[in-house]
Amino acid sequence: MESSSATQTTARIQERLPLLRRRARMVQAVRAFFEGRGYLEVETPYAVPAPGEEVHLRCFRTVLKRPDGTDEVRYLHTSPEFAMKRLVAATGQPLFQLARVWRNGERSATHMPEFTMLEWYRPGAGLSSLMDETEDLLRRVLPPRLSHGDVMLELDRPFERLTMQEAFARHVGVDLLASAGDADRLAREAGVVLREGESWEDLFFRLLLERIEPHIGRERPTFLTHWPAEQAALAKRDPADPRVALRFELYAAGLELANAFEELTDPQEQRQRFETDRARRMQITPEQDWPLDEAFLEALADMPPTSGIALGFDRLVMLATGAPRLEEILWLS
Repeated sequence: MESSSATQTTARIQERLPLLRRRARMVQAVRAFFEGRGYLEVETPYAVPAPGEEVHLRCFRTVLKRPDGTDEVRYLHTSPEFAMKRLVAATGQPLFQLARVWRNGERSATHMPEFTMLEWYRPGAGLSSLMDETEDLLRRVLPPRLSHGDVMLELDRPFERLTMQEAFARHVGVDLLASAGDADRLAREAGVVLREGESWEDLFFRLLLERIEPHIGRERPTFLTHWPAEQAALAKRDPADPRVALRFELYAAGLELANAFEELTDPQEQRQRFETDRARRMQITPEQDWPLDEAFLEALADMPPTSGIALGFDRLVMLATGAPRLEEILWLS
């Protein structure tokens, strides 16, 4: 006799099956899109010695048992970024991957500790051409118009392209870059009270979350571009304005969908940035201690000029189906 738990699982899957079939079709459409553009699909290891240098992400830890009886600590990666860049450096080819990634301590309507990330890297592409390609992908896998929550999104219109400086001027009423590093000035000009211990970066993200994100990507998707250089540890600085980095995030119908860089290829500068981020991470979560990814840093010297992007595939499926929670478009959770 089938247990009540198994019966409930079967019922939930059957209820979600139309959404899950749509998910499967979108996987096929994504692969067709990239294969049609000459991309090579790759697979990289999930359990790695160094999962990344993000300051605020928490990782899953495991132990590799070798046949000789020795152990090695590994981590489930938070992104396949380092490994994929090593492959770009080795091949010079455009690459994509639908990868499972893990971020511990995250769970909400739009976050899960395990999820699917679509990442792709295109040698020779700049940030503008990567935005063009991302628009093309969304139009391939999503309908021209869709509703999600209280938003009616039109994808048959050109996506908005908005610099971070423009966004803060429009929605916060401040000159963001003029205040860089001065939390008191940013708080004063934004008309908010600086919280105890709140840094300029903390306030920047608070204003982004409260004042900007609710107003962008609502009628059409928005690329939020040219982030302050301190918020783009793996991106090149803009030669026209070194205060900002060549980075964008994509927002649509209240969802943050993607994060992209014109990739930094200077191994010495990248090492310095990693060491800075590592010192900050050790202050917050000292148990998250692993060596720098030396194989990645060594490969950077051979990587051609490249732009890369990480897109939350599960959130893309949410948009396509109108599902209000990630759990509704996952086979099991």
